[in-house]
Amino acid sequence: MKITAYEGWNDRLAALPGPPLLQTAEWAKVKGKYGWQAIPVEWLNESGKTIAMASVLKKQVKIKGSRLPLSIMYAPKGPVLDWNNAQLAEHVLADIKKLAKKENAIFIKIDPDIITDTFSNQEISVEESSHPKGVADYVLGDEWQFSSDQIQFRNTITIDLSKDEETLLADMKQKTRYNIRLAGRKGVSVREGNQEDFPMLYRMYAQTSLRDGFIIRHEKYYLDVWHAFFEQSMLTPLIAEYKGLPLAGLMLFHFNKTAYYIYGMSTNEHRNLMPTYLLQWAAIQKAKSIGCRNYDLWGAPNNIDESDPMWGVYRFKIGLGGQTVCTLGAHDYVVKPFWHYIYARAMPAFLGMLRKRGKKLTETTASQSL
Repeated sequence: MKITAYEGWNDRLAALPGPPLLQTAEWAKVKGKYGWQAIPVEWLNESGKTIAMASVLKKQVKIKGSRLPLSIMYAPKGPVLDWNNAQLAEHVLADIKKLAKKENAIFIKIDPDIITDTFSNQEISVEESSHPKGVADYVLGDEWQFSSDQIQFRNTITIDLSKDEETLLADMKQKTRYNIRLAGRKGVSVREGNQEDFPMLYRMYAQTSLRDGFIIRHEKYYLDVWHAFFEQSMLTPLIAEYKGLPLAGLMLFHFNKTAYYIYGMSTNEHRNLMPTYLLQWAAIQKAKSIGCRNYDLWGAPNNIDESDPMWGVYRFKIGLGGQTVCTLGAHDYVVKPFWHYIYARAMPAFLGMLRKRGKKLTETTASQSL
């Protein structure tokens, strides 16, 4: 293991199996603006070739404004390596534990995309299929605890973009195809946006969060994320309009032949025109046109069951076709059990306070005109 630099990072990352967007240099750059120190770590083989990578984020712990000589650490969607290579995986995880101890961390969280199950969305499954334990289950062992704080979605839905457009449409639910065509017939159109559209898209996102009941961050955070990826040609904003009026937006991220639908937003106007359906079809077409082979819809219920709060969103996404992909989820290696106990109990109250404050700011932003 060696700590390196982010220069040329994305190129080396792209050569590894399943390199995720959140392990890119751009994501580390953004998080660096919000109290996280980014630590780029690589593992090389005997010939000097990179065989594993982890962009690890570290944040100093504060109590009432005072910094403690403690930190928390997180490798979002990492580390990245061939998880079928048990010897390599065991070596990487051992080094990550050493890094956490060296940095005086309370714990370090990892959540690599280790797939545990997949199934078709042609019929909604209400029970997760049983899946035999893979190599990663054994490598993680008892020292890594399944995390109560997953941060990222554990499961997602992906669409195979290697298929032609006719097949992609045929794979969709009949109602989804109908709504896509309805939006087009009713005069909804989709255009590519630019950086000048970002403030408007954030206001639309604020409206969406209030309507659908989820909490978002302040405007500057999203603008920083969007600018960082847009400037590296890794983000295409798409905007659905009706007679010049913005109705919905979608932030289409793309890295190493995978497109990601991470942020979606819509107004309360003309929802009967089904702009979000046409927007997703435009995203699929755009992703294919720039060479993407996979479209990650970024998020599915933890339990594929109608009681899950995400069920409504899930029904919309599975209408687009593709398959549900379940992963192992985030795991924590606890270095300091006492402080981890304190942290685990204090953090929910702290986050609750931030959510209340964030909701007030969101309400103010959402009230502004687009």
